[in-house]
Amino acid sequence: MFKTRLLLLLGVICNLFFAQKNNTENIPKSVLKNYTYQELEEKFYEIQPDDINGKRNIAKSYLEKAKDDHDETQIAEAYVMLHFDETLPNALKYLDSLQVITKKSKEIYYPARTFLLRGNLYFKFDNLQAALNNYVLGLKYAKEKGNKRQIAMANISIAYLKNYIGKHAETAKTLRHYLYNADYLNEDEHNLLKLNLADSYIEINKMDSAFILIQEGLKTAKKNKSVYSYYQNLGLLGYYNFTLKKYNIAIEDLQQCKKYFFSTSYKSKRNQNYTLLNLGRSYAGLQESTKAIENFAKIDSMVLKTNYVFPELREVYTYLIDYYKEKKDREKQLYYVERFLEVDHVLDTRFRYISRELPRRYDTPNLLQEKEAIIKELKHRKIFFYIAVGVLIIVLLLLINFYFKYKNSERKYKKIAQDLIQSVNENKIEKESKIEKEIIADDVLLPKTENATEKTSKTVSEDITQAILKELNIFESKEQFLNKGITLGTLAKMIKTNSKYLSEVINTDKGKNFAAYLNDLRIDYAIGRLARDRKFRSYKIPFIAEELGYNNEQAFTLAFKKRTGTLLSVYLREIEKSVTSNN
Repeated sequence: MFKTRLLLLLGVICNLFFAQKNNTENIPKSVLKNYTYQELEEKFYEIQPDDINGKRNIAKSYLEKAKDDHDETQIAEAYVMLHFDETLPNALKYLDSLQVITKKSKEIYYPARTFLLRGNLYFKFDNLQAALNNYVLGLKYAKEKGNKRQIAMANISIAYLKNYIGKHAETAKTLRHYLYNADYLNEDEHNLLKLNLADSYIEINKMDSAFILIQEGLKTAKKNKSVYSYYQNLGLLGYYNFTLKKYNIAIEDLQQCKKYFFSTSYKSKRNQNYTLLNLGRSYAGLQESTKAIENFAKIDSMVLKTNYVFPELREVYTYLIDYYKEKKDREKQLYYVERFLEVDHVLDTRFRYISRELPRRYDTPNLLQEKEAIIKELKHRKIFFYIAVGVLIIVLLLLINFYFKYKNSERKYKKIAQDLIQSVNENKIEKESKIEKEIIADDVLLPKTENATEKTSKTVSEDITQAILKELNIFESKEQFLNKGITLGTLAKMIKTNSKYLSEVINTDKGKNFAAYLNDLRIDYAIGRLARDRKFRSYKIPFIAEELGYNNEQAFTLAFKKRTGTLLSVYLREIEKSVTSNN
């Protein structure tokens, strides 16, 4: 139903709020003069559409106040208010003044606002060609300023022009997008979107969805006490029932709308024409041709007075022509044929213009913009892909490098472990001196992991040194180094000497400090026993560490690695392999 397709243009773009009626026509100018700009604006937009004089008084008071204050921003707002409900020439003058005064405005909504309002005005007066031109310009400037709200308004308005040429599905798609994704639209604008989306749903036969939106509209209108909005939704409900061939229910709703729209001082020709159209359609559906003709004839008389032409007039005149043809009333038949041709010429001209210009000025630029966006997105994806591939290659190279290092280390550890096992089998690990000869760098058995301090000149006599060395041999042969808690002090006390002498002898004669000396003894013992003693080898590492005098597993494994240059786990694994191969 084309009526509701036009309603959003009059409501959303202009931001007309239909609330409870407030009669401001009789408010004295002296009182209005004391209102703030915000109070005047609220008064203006909350007035019912039929209170034209009241709105005009407020708008004039707003303009006078703004001029007295020399406030160009507020003067611009006054011109916006004043252009509503004026004749086309007067309204255009106000919008021309708006364009002049906002020419240098830095506000984000200019100049797009002026073009959108002018487009809305032309649409109201059925100049769809001029409306399209202004909507396209408004959209252009809105995009340049990045004003999402104005972009939405322009796209919604152009969607209705698409609806005019039968692209109902595209209209519904646009309305649905902004209804559910545009949180920057206010409640009234969302309500109008619902109303017009419901109309589009009817056109594309999504009746259940349409019904839900209409019911929501009626409920909201009652809640907000918005009489005008209520009858808009009721009229759409009548069209809904007519489409479902529920003609009696449709007539009941539409008769209420007719009473309202023809009684109020706000005589919307669109609401009046479409109410009569759907009443006539419903009576025709009931085969009550007389009542149908009554409504259709009234539409023709209104078209003659207002020059308001809409697409469904073809249906109206076709019905009238057929009716009078059947009645053999040649005079009226000829009259309506001529009226049909006149209207059809106007509609055809409009249709051809909109059909030609919409793709050229709106669809094609949008497609080009979408193409650029897709190219840009693909370019970004390509860059991201190259970066991702580069990162993956680097990660892969690092993993390969790590793998080869790991394999080299593993081979190195394995070789050391095998040499250790071989030395044990050949009884080459019996004394520390032999181990130290075999453990050198990477090519020998046990790399020396810690170098003791340089031999210094002895402060201990030779006799004492020999006595201490003798005691150390006993300490080693009795494997007392496996005891827990051995320190330099406890060992000195055990062999009846002092810590200083013992430390010097170990440093000079053993070539290492006490900690390294003790660890080497324990690890050398472990090397041999693990290779020879299967039962000992079957114990868990923490138990083995404790048996060797270490406080924990970590201390043992670190000491083993430091002493031998290989890992304990590798050594144990190679022992098991050696035992298996020998068996």
